[in-house]
Parts: sequence; structure tokens; C-alpha cells
Amino acid sequence: MLNGKSILITGGTGSLGKALTKHIFENYPDINRLVIFSRDEQKQFQMGQEHPHDQFPQIRFFIGDIRDEQRIKRALKGIDYVIHAAAMKHVPIAEYNPMECIKTNVLGAENLINACLETEVERVVALSTDKAAAPINLYGATKLTSDKLFIAANNIRGWNPIKFSVVRYGNVMGSNGSVIPFFLNKRKEGVLPITDPNMTRFNISLQGGVNMVMHALEYAWGGELFVPKIPSYRIMDVAEAIGPECEKPIIGIRPGEKVHEEMITASDSFNTYDLGKYYAILPQVPRFKLEDFIEQNNAKRVEQGFRYNSGENEEWETVESLRNLIKEHVDPDFNL
Repeated sequence: MLNGKSILITGGTGSLGKALTKHIFENYPDINRLVIFSRDEQKQFQMGQEHPHDQFPQIRFFIGDIRDEQRIKRALKGIDYVIHAAAMKHVPIAEYNPMECIKTNVLGAENLINACLETEVERVVALSTDKAAAPINLYGATKLTSDKLFIAANNIRGWNPIKFSVVRYGNVMGSNGSVIPFFLNKRKEGVLPITDPNMTRFNISLQGGVNMVMHALEYAWGGELFVPKIPSYRIMDVAEAIGPECEKPIIGIRPGEKVHEEMITASDSFNTYDLGKYYAILPQVPRFKLEDFIEQNNAKRVEQGFRYNSGENEEWETVESLRNLIKEHVDPDFNL
């Protein structure tokens, strides 16, 4: 699929960007070019040490900000596929700096869409978050807006055969700023602060996130919002898995935080289809024939009122399974 193609990853120095880079080089050694587009020169320098040019001649590091449309256009010259992972994602920081979050997550998305439409890009996959479903915080609201922009971009492409799609998933296990690395670090102090003992979250591995992006790149018709079928975990089980002997004081929910996350709302159910491994929320007025999509994907419409909520999930991680996943995906040296 990617051999012979040129790919650009915005926010490519983040956890998922690095996992995507590793996956692409392992599975598509004949890619033409892989461009890492981000604004952090130190992270680019470090990633460059891990991918020296003599071993990875196709990789390019491009300093830039998705707030700068002209810089994006320059970076997109000769690019076939775009994976949009750049975002301002920390909920409390976004609440305190709302316009900065809007500039990156909303205006940056619009800049990227316009730049892709004016170049020769064939496919765009944008990363979303469970916080974009029925959002109560600014970060979620900006990502929902971003999702809508990317999906609506299929309506304004005109003659251009480009396809835009979105992938939405829950907490990526071990990603920067997520709860598991935070707890692993706090365990050294003997205290694991708990926001709410009833809190639940969806859980997906970095490789699971990578696989979703690859699926969307290969199979999207344009306009789908893909949602994975993944397990949930209880925050108290995570704390027990990492620090059973630690103190676990209740500190209260942070600004803009939910007790349970949602990836598909009841209102989404009217346009949601079960594809087997994934769900797909389709546009209300798709640019393709719905009957053809259903037949080719063996898609089944979910029941009206269906919703996908981390607190009502049918699949759950246990304390033991979490310990195994931490050792496998986050810290190979993890031991109690």
C-alpha cells in the first residue's frame, strides 16, 4: 500500500508518530519518502539519532507548525498520504489557554485541509479522541470541530479525488502524558493520586492505534469516522496493578474531565455501522452510494440509541491483564 508513496506525519515526534514511523519502515521498506513535520527541534534531533540517514535514507525532518499554512504547503510538495497527529491535547492546559488550543486544533486542521486540497495529496487520516464525543472540555470541543472539518472536506474537494477520514480512539497505553506512565513515576513516591475511584477509560495499545490508521489509509471511502472495539479499564485497577502498596488519596476530578468516556453517542447511532473489528460513523449525506459501502464492508447498522461508553463496555481489563500489558507495551522491566 505505501511502497513507492511519500507520507507526511504531522506531530510525527509524538508517541504515535514514532510508532507509525517504526511500523512503516518495518512493513514498507520501499516507501519513497517519510516526512516528520513538527515544531519541536529537540524531539526531531532525538528522533534523528534513532533514525540515522545512512540507515533510513527516506526520512526527512521538517520543522513547522500547522498554524502556518504556507509552511504546510511547502512540506506537502510531492506527498501522497498525510497522517494528522499534531494536536494540543492536555485538558487542563487547554482549559487555561483556550485560544492556543483553538489555533492548533481547529485553525491548524483547516490550514492542513486547505493545503492538502491545493497539492497532490491523495489520502488524509486525522486522529481524534474519545473526548470529542459529547465534549465537556475545550480540548474535546476543538477535536470534535476538527473531526467535522475533515469529514466536511470531502464535500468541497470538487474534481480532486482526495479522501479525508478520521480515526477516534481512547487512551493510548503508555503515550506521553497518559495515566500509566504517570502512575509508574509516582509509585517511586509511594502515592498514586486518584481523581475519582469510579473513573473508567478505554484502552488501546500504540500498535492498535497504528493499525487503525493503516486501516483507514487503505480502506476509507472518504468521510468515515472509525472507532475501534477495545476494552475499558477502571482507574482503581490501574492503581492496584502498578502500586498495590501505595497510598491512593482521592484528589477530585480535574477541570473538564469526565468520569466515563464515550466514543459513540446515542445521537451518532443513526449513522453508525458495525464493520466487524471497527465501527464507522458515516456522514449524514455520504459522497458514495451507501448500499455499495454496506455490501463491500459487510456493514451492519447498529440499533438506534446504541452508544459506546467506557463505563458500560462489555470488555474489561483486569489487574493481571493490565500488569501484563504494562510489561509488554510500556515498561519491559516493570515488576512489583
